Amino acid sequence: MGNTAATFVADFRKWLVRNLVVATGKVDAERGQALVRIVLVPLFDVYIITVLALQGLDTIWEWLAVIAVVAYVPLSFLLLLHITRQPGHIVWRRLLAMFGDYGAMALAMSVGGMAMLPVYATLLWVTVGNGMRFGSRYLLVATCMALATIAIATVFNTEWRNDPYVVITLILTTLIVPAYIDGLQRALRGALDEAREASLAKSNFLAQASHDLRQPIHAISLFTACLRDAGLGREERQMVENIDRSLHGVAGLFRSLLDIATLDSGKVKPKLKPVLIGDVIAEVVRQYSEMAQWADVELRSVHCRSVVRADAALLSTMLQNLVSNALKYAPGSPVLVGCRRRNGQLTIEVHDRGPGIPDEHLEQVFDEFYQVRERGDRDVEGVGLGLSIVRRVGGLMGLDVTLRSVPGRGTSVAIAGLVPCAEQVVPAPQPTTVPMHSAISGMRVLLVEEDEDVLLASATLLQKWGCVVQAETGIPVRGVSWDVVISDYDLGGKRTGADCIAVVRQLVGRAIPAIIVTGHDEMRVRQDLGDDRIPILAKPVRPAELRSVLTAQAVASG
Repeated sequence: MGNTAATFVADFRKWLVRNLVVATGKVDAERGQALVRIVLVPLFDVYIITVLALQGLDTIWEWLAVIAVVAYVPLSFLLLLHITRQPGHIVWRRLLAMFGDYGAMALAMSVGGMAMLPVYATLLWVTVGNGMRFGSRYLLVATCMALATIAIATVFNTEWRNDPYVVITLILTTLIVPAYIDGLQRALRGALDEAREASLAKSNFLAQASHDLRQPIHAISLFTACLRDAGLGREERQMVENIDRSLHGVAGLFRSLLDIATLDSGKVKPKLKPVLIGDVIAEVVRQYSEMAQWADVELRSVHCRSVVRADAALLSTMLQNLVSNALKYAPGSPVLVGCRRRNGQLTIEVHDRGPGIPDEHLEQVFDEFYQVRERGDRDVEGVGLGLSIVRRVGGLMGLDVTLRSVPGRGTSVAIAGLVPCAEQVVPAPQPTTVPMHSAISGMRVLLVEEDEDVLLASATLLQKWGCVVQAETGIPVRGVSWDVVISDYDLGGKRTGADCIAVVRQLVGRAIPAIIVTGHDEMRVRQDLGDDRIPILAKPVRPAELRSVLTAQAVASG
């Protein structure tokens, strides 16, 4: 019996929350009030009708009160229907609802003598509720209506009029409680404003720090790649490999910080379009193949031909974090990425056979900056943002993220709610088998980068690969027959990589292939570029990734 009651309460809570949320994704206070009204009005009616029936219903006013409160039930449903169909701030509708509430209570309190005194509790609740839902102005209007209701009831209710101390108590309570509530609300709004400013400052700091620190890390990564090709001995090459591995971990941390800052800004808007799931999974597995080797992990994927409506970039971000987590927390064990159909929808799953997560941590692993730490555990890179990012990004696309873990047997994370669509998507071209050095050898590259250290490192690496490089710290003014332009996004002087590409294409008189390198959010840069065909590489760029993109450009152009 207890479980049944608990289940009913939980289901009712879910229904109520679901109905409070409108298309904007925010809680609709007016709809919430309308829902509460249709629950309380029938209870209100039962009490009033019972009291009046016991007193005999001797006067026309008592019958009028019964008819009015009964008629208010269907009117409450009509009001909820109007709010559902036309959500938003409509002043006349709110005032009409307030007149209805206070009018019904005024009529009830005017008859029935002292037996109607408990109705005042509802009057006070409605008054405070209007203020808390709609703000100080509505609280003032509601307080005035409440005082008017008490005045009307006092005029027509003889028992109230004969006991002025009761009326005085009601009036003082009606004045004091809303005033106190308004003071608390003003203090709360001030605290919320301060919290929002602090959160915004934190987000701006994370974004700026992530961007600024990426520059030197990016340069170090490129110089390290140059060292690897410098004919070093075995011991020196191992040291370079260790440096590269550490840089990879730092890059993941910066990516997480930038993702959190971007999500906090509220500017992330999913762009849903047909996506071939197999391409997204294959690209993520390719990106983490080297990290899997370092972690001694067999990273495998199951091919999926399904097409769904989703934002490919956001879905890729979710998978990147899940695969990264699996590699960090389950080293030396296999990791599998695949898809499963459930109830007509598609679910992407990431399975590992790591140590698993103890039950006491399962409720908190999706919290920001939370990491599972047990006594004697080894240190793991990261700050505990991966799963938080996954759930928040999933929420933007209406996807559910669930986690199952058995200590000693492994962990499975599922991204559920992807809806298949019949639209066809051309599969992404498979990685070329052309030797990379021969493919890009002799390629004429325009390299535009404001940071001189990064410019030097990038130019040196490209020249080692056999490219002919023209390095510039700003947008060139004269055109040359380049094969590709590689540009940083921030070029100073309010110029961006998008401006650079536009100018260069105008100089050479054709749509020269281009690559953008940036430390900013990819979606923001993509929106500025307005061209989905331009590859965007996030700093710090892995040399292998840069070389792969260059090779693809060379093969496509050849």
